[in-house]
Amino acid sequence: MPHKKIAMEHDKKIALVAHDNKKRDLVEWAKFNRDLLAHHEVYATGTTGLILEKELGFLIHKLQSGPLGGDQQIGAKIVDAEIDFLIFFWDPLEPQPHDPDVKALLRMAVVWNIPIACNRASADFMISSPLMDGEYDRLVPDYEDIRRRPILTDE
Repeated sequence: MPHKKIAMEHDKKIALVAHDNKKRDLVEWAKFNRDLLAHHEVYATGTTGLILEKELGFLIHKLQSGPLGGDQQIGAKIVDAEIDFLIFFWDPLEPQPHDPDVKALLRMAVVWNIPIACNRASADFMISSPLMDGEYDRLVPDYEDIRRRPILTDE
């Protein structure tokens, strides 16, 4: 399958998401990395966004809470190239009622080849990467052939 390039600008569009048991970890991480995050455009779901905006002191684009569709909103923004980077501190030890939404969000990040950090160590390595402060062309499979496939009907 051929690939196409999607440009990421110098200032990235970063989504920050955390399950309830991981919100404190994400907030601590974001406060530690406040200066690095400040020049990027930051999106977050529900309560996480409210907490981050208060703690960091800059605008956070707040979407719905995860269970109310926030994960899906971020997934749609990934598909539309409106999110470049996903930091999602999810709780692998706690069952989530909206687990299918979480899996769909992670799937979209992989399908559209955006960086994903699911824990603090990965987020630390990624946010401090020299690639965060420059333009970057991510390669994405060209899905036009899939989009143009004929739709089979039972008729």
